Amino acid sequence: MTPAQALDGKVAIVTGASRGIGEQIAYDLASRGAKVVITYSSDRSKPTADALIQRIKTDLQSDAIGVQCDLKQPSSPKHIVDATLQAFGQVDILVNNAAAISDKWCHEITPDHFSEIFDLNVRAPLLMLQACLPHMRRPGRIINISSVAARRGYQGTGAYAASKSALEGFTRNWAMELGKDGTTVNAVNPGPVESEMLDQVDPAIVQPQKDVTPVQKRAGTTVEIANIVAFLAGPESSWE
Repeated sequence: MTPAQALDGKVAIVTGASRGIGEQIAYDLASRGAKVVITYSSDRSKPTADALIQRIKTDLQSDAIGVQCDLKQPSSPKHIVDATLQAFGQVDILVNNAAAISDKWCHEITPDHFSEIFDLNVRAPLLMLQACLPHMRRPGRIINISSVAARRGYQGTGAYAASKSALEGFTRNWAMELGKDGTTVNAVNPGPVESEMLDQVDPAIVQPQKDVTPVQKRAGTTVEIANIVAFLAGPESSWE
């Protein structure tokens, strides 16, 4: 089997996949043979999600479906998994990519804002994992998209940074709990990546991140992140 088709016969769920990093991850996994479930949250995202599904079907001769839902709602993960099983009959790969950014300083964080960030960035990945596990073929692959913000301090991003730190804690524990049957759990921690989300971040926060990036002092690309995710989703990462 060539690396380009290393995921033939696999089914991947990618949350928050209508644009940016998630869109590229979904397309890349499909290019390697996987059938892909693309989740998105709003009516505004539906045209881009539909366009991605069409590209996957036309350009790659693979298959994909879209599921619109609000992952801040506890019922959404079951809805996503039910749609996946109805369309493709199985789950092999879960990519927890959907996330919300925070732009509030510590004295501005309200209980509602805290819940908004943590419900999507932390609770939703947990509920997605719980919904997938009874149906996931072993060995499965769980990949959480974290951030360098989890380990570095950037002003005005505290709730987001804390949520990504929590996601990393989950990642390490899930890896210990699920690894006995060969299932792997990993987190990818991008720095600044050219995307719609990055456009929402104050340039005063982004530029220092670029300045400490060894490779060309630049932001990464969604393709570069998708390549890492594809490795972690594939058979080459069986001991990662």
